[in-house]
Amino acid sequence: MFGWFGRKEQSKDVARDRLKLVLMQDRMALAPHTMEQMKDAVIMAISQFVEIDEKGLEFEWKGNERSKALVANIPVRSVRRRVKTND
Repeated sequence: MFGWFGRKEQSKDVARDRLKLVLMQDRMALAPHTMEQMKDAVIMAISQFVEIDEKGLEFEWKGNERSKALVANIPVRSVRRRVKTND
């Protein structure tokens, strides 16, 4: 019975965080496709040095009205011994 109440709180928190993200993106005038382009650029840059698990990637905006931060959780599978180049 107590677990049910916990899940409901968790859903509420997730919804609140999503709304904050949408509002922050809107205030920054950042279109969803721009966010995807940023994500792809970060993945490309990091992939030169490490092998990452793209399924576990998480990108989110955090902050308040005065400051914002793009926070990335990028699971690393392994470190590349040689730097991968685009040549």
